Amino acid sequence: MEKAKLELVVGIFVLLGIACLGYLSVKLGKLEVIGSHLYDVQAEFTSASGLKSGATVEIAGVEVGRVKTILLKDDQAMVVLAVRDGIKLYSDTIASIKTRGIIGEKYVSLSPGGGGEPLLAGGKIRDTEAGLDLEELVSQYIHGKVN
Repeated sequence: MEKAKLELVVGIFVLLGIACLGYLSVKLGKLEVIGSHLYDVQAEFTSASGLKSGATVEIAGVEVGRVKTILLKDDQAMVVLAVRDGIKLYSDTIASIKTRGIIGEKYVSLSPGGGGEPLLAGGKIRDTEAGLDLEELVSQYIHGKVN
């Protein structure tokens, strides 16, 4: 009888541990288990060097979405952004690729504007600023091509 009780307690403990690991995996991996309400917008950059799918999209330092995909379209980097439903973007929104710190991760920063037409799902952000390529700057400095 004691052995069955001990096995039951150990089994419950193992199940609780697995549930906690699953919860932490979802939270730390920033996965969406239940589909949150997002809409896609596109932005074309001359270079999306260092930007990866899953990178954050921010407005004023607050996360409002994620980079969904990065594709090559007519020698330009087409970046598809998944933005939360409650966030209103307009046709004069500016998208910039920024870096956290000197050699940190890349993310997309949005300046939402407000003077244009509302940007609907599937819309395109016209004004973009590619990120600063640190390797290219160092290379130019080394080879004496800095103005």
